[in-house]
This record gives sequence, structure tokens and C-alpha cells, in this order.
Amino acid sequence: MSEDEELSHLVGTILDATLDPALWTPVLAGISQFVNGQAGGLLSKDAVSKAGTAHYHYGVDPHYMQIYVETYFRFDPTATLPFFDVGQIVCTRDLVPSDEFRQGRFYQEWVRPQGWLDAAQVVLEKSVTSCSYLAIVRDQTAGMVDDEMRRRLRFVIPHVRRAILIGRAIDLGRYEAATFADTLGGLKVGVFLVDADGWVVHSNPAGREMLRADDFFRSGDRLVARDEQVNRTLREIFAAANDAGDAIGAQGIAVPLLGADGGRYVAHALPLMSGERRRAGIAYAAAAALFVQKASLDTPSAMETMAKLYKLTPSELRVLAAVSEVGGVSAVAEAVGIAEATVKTHLQHLFAKTGTNRQIDLVKLVAAHASPLR
Repeated sequence: MSEDEELSHLVGTILDATLDPALWTPVLAGISQFVNGQAGGLLSKDAVSKAGTAHYHYGVDPHYMQIYVETYFRFDPTATLPFFDVGQIVCTRDLVPSDEFRQGRFYQEWVRPQGWLDAAQVVLEKSVTSCSYLAIVRDQTAGMVDDEMRRRLRFVIPHVRRAILIGRAIDLGRYEAATFADTLGGLKVGVFLVDADGWVVHSNPAGREMLRADDFFRSGDRLVARDEQVNRTLREIFAAANDAGDAIGAQGIAVPLLGADGGRYVAHALPLMSGERRRAGIAYAAAAALFVQKASLDTPSAMETMAKLYKLTPSELRVLAAVSEVGGVSAVAEAVGIAEATVKTHLQHLFAKTGTNRQIDLVKLVAAHASPLR
């Protein structure tokens, strides 16, 4: 199988996983194989609860996955991953210096016993307090994350992101649209299944409310946007979806909508014409699914703001976060899983970059940069 054929098959299975979450494990296996990795996972981290969750994983021993969730996620250098851009490929050495990583508890007690060497991580989506990400692990035989792995991952990432965004809103058990809570405000999403001409064959309650409002969509049985340019774009998307959906990726899945009151909305499109998606489409004579939600304010966290303002490294950010939470060199070393001498070195760098002299000053600085919307 050529690279193009392998990628085409993989993209199809990724989109099928939006309708059947059980497919994520074989999807992760396929991604790992495509980029020469040995294990992978879809994970999330929450800065408020400090919890790490492995939603789906492949190639990881269940025992090690359990102790990761219970203990070792606290030492994982991916704690600073939310400060990287969505879609950016980040390897371990981008998060923490190699020597520091290999001396820490996470490597010594969790990574090395499994024979792993490096990992590529990609933020799929993030909010002020949390992020979800894809991680693909390499062992000693595959070697470090290299340019070829990055090249292949770039082909896959947009499709995984699309699947994550729209997969929440589909209920495979009934092949009907569902609502889901927006991570920043619990806002309900309007869901429409439409045919190639834009006729609505199914909509959820939130979607029907949007049509009744007769705002950015005209009220009726056909999905028609009041903005002519937006309407033309939607017509093209629905028609492309009917022709197997390949063109939707090229045109982009996000369409901006503007309400009469100036409120901003965004619509995400998904073709329903392949594998499980084709069966769902047949059930409703639908060619595409459209998910519409109000655009939310995504204010950068204090740490992300400080990282950009003071040009802090990922290692310095980890120490800064720990200082603001637990305080004290010994406590920070224990929380981050590095030596006290290393913590002191990072503190000196933090003092120099921020113009502070004490740990309490760093804590105050973090508080000063925190958004009142958090």
C-alpha cells in the first residue's frame, strides 16, 4: 500500500470514529503505524482539578496506564503542553531538557521500564483550564521523534482535530444528532443533518430553536443562511459532501456566522458518505452534518500570558506553576519530580526574567496576570 493509499484509509477510519468511539483504539494503532510509533493515546489535562485522563489508548500496558492516571501524570512534562499552539507537534525535548527529563521520576519510574524513548504530542483543542491532546510514543528501536514522523503527523492532525470536535455531537446508537456542553460555558450546539441541496432531514432541539429564531438562518425546512456569501459556502460544502466529502477538508470545516445582534457563531461540517458515516447518512438521506455553536471567549491563562511575556521555557513554566501551587523548593521538587538543585536553577532564571527576588513575588505575579474570567 502506498503512502497516499495508507493515509486515505486512515482518514476514513478517523472520521468513522466520530460515530463509533470504540474505533479510536484501532485508529490510534493505525496512526502509530503510519508515523512509526509503538503506542498512542488521546488524553486530556485539567488545570483546575489537576487530573489527567486517558480517554483512549493503544499499546500501553493497563497497569502502567492506571498508575499514570493515579500518580505519574503529575510528573509528566506535558503539564506545559497547553502553552503550545493547537496543532503544533511537540516532542519531549521541546518540553524539558533531555538530561533533566532522564533524571526525573517520570522517566525513571514510568517511561524507561516500558522501553520507551520519546513521544510526539499535539494539542487538539484547549481552553483556559484544560486541553486535549494526541500522543504517539516511540521506543528504542524507532528512535527519537524526527522530521519524517513530524511530516506524516501533519497529514493526520487536521482529521483527528475535526473528528474530536464533531464526534461529541453524534449518538451512534440512534444515528441522530445530540447536544453537548461547550467546555467554556455549557452552551448547547445546534445539530443539522442535511442533504446535498441543504434540506434538513434531522435537527436537534437546539438546531430547531436556531431556525425558529429566523436569525442567521432563515426559518424553514431548508438550511439557508441570510448572508449570501455564507450561503454559497454552505451550498458548496453540502454538494461536496454528497460526492464523498473529500473537498470539505480542502475548503475548511469552519464557517463563521453573524447574528442580528452581533453575536458570533461558528458552524462545523462533516460529510456522511463513508463507512459508518455512509450508513448514518442513508438512515436520514443526509449528505452532511452541520454543528453550530456560539463562539466562546478563550482568554489565555496566566501561565500562557507569562510564558509569552517573559519568554519562559517549558521547564521554567513547570516550576513556576508548582511554586504558585505548593511553594518551597523541596515541595516543588517533589511535585515536579526533579532534583532540588534543578529547581533552584530554574528559580534563578525565573527571578532574572521577571525582575523578582522571592518566590512569594512570583506567586503575586502569577495572580496579577490571571484573567478575571477564569
